[in-house]
Amino acid sequence: MTFLEVKNLTKVYETGFFKSKPVVAVDNISFTVNEGEIVSLVGESGSGKTTTARIILRLLNPTSGEITLNGKSIWDIPKREYWKMVQGVFQDPYSSFNPTPFYKVDRLLKMPFKLLGTKPDIETISHALLSIGLDPKDVLGKYPHELSGGQRQRILIARCLIVRPKLLLADEPTSMLDASTRATVLNLLKNLKKEMKMSIIFITHDIGQAFYISDRMIVMYKGKIVEQGPVEKVIFEPEHPYTKRLVKDVPKLYEKWEDLYIESK
Repeated sequence: MTFLEVKNLTKVYETGFFKSKPVVAVDNISFTVNEGEIVSLVGESGSGKTTTARIILRLLNPTSGEITLNGKSIWDIPKREYWKMVQGVFQDPYSSFNPTPFYKVDRLLKMPFKLLGTKPDIETISHALLSIGLDPKDVLGKYPHELSGGQRQRILIARCLIVRPKLLLADEPTSMLDASTRATVLNLLKNLKKEMKMSIIFITHDIGQAFYISDRMIVMYKGKIVEQGPVEKVIFEPEHPYTKRLVKDVPKLYEKWEDLYIESK
């Protein structure tokens, strides 16, 4: 069942001294996200992935286009209600804690309760941390700078889970992490989909990661969608030259793409 639908979305920035040089960051794109599936937006820097995510999160306004959640325009949903359903995890796990770098983890994790309009509940916080593989006793009394990058990223995911969103946008959540921690976060996202039936939009420049985690893949290039479909079809039968280049450029860590696909499932 379709949960999120993006239709003819466009975002144009006016640049130049007299705002006479329009830059099209997102160019008339359309796609859907079904309930309980992971959809990856793949492309190099400047392809429009993050702009798309920020519009879906209502951090930016589109120039034109339509976005619906369960058939209702997201702009007609009160922000407090919308952000209970849709949450985001961003690339830099440290700067995401700003403007509160001197708050301990327990205080940071109490903030989502303001969105819920309820009093902070330590049991809910502890459950969220345990669900992403962290012991509350080990992290609640610490400051963000005392944690590893992987721990900070997982705490940000836990902060989202407290409001129990239906859709999570993960914008390059592993790009600043080492390889072993990267795998931990990817597997965590897969478990959220499986155990909580959560829909996830996974944004990355790494088509290998997208292949490992996704049900469907959307390839973006210069603000446009150039290819989309089931992940197996996009990888094994790419049609657009840009997609073919992305697939070819992946380091040959496996003898065959099929080996990675079998392992991921």
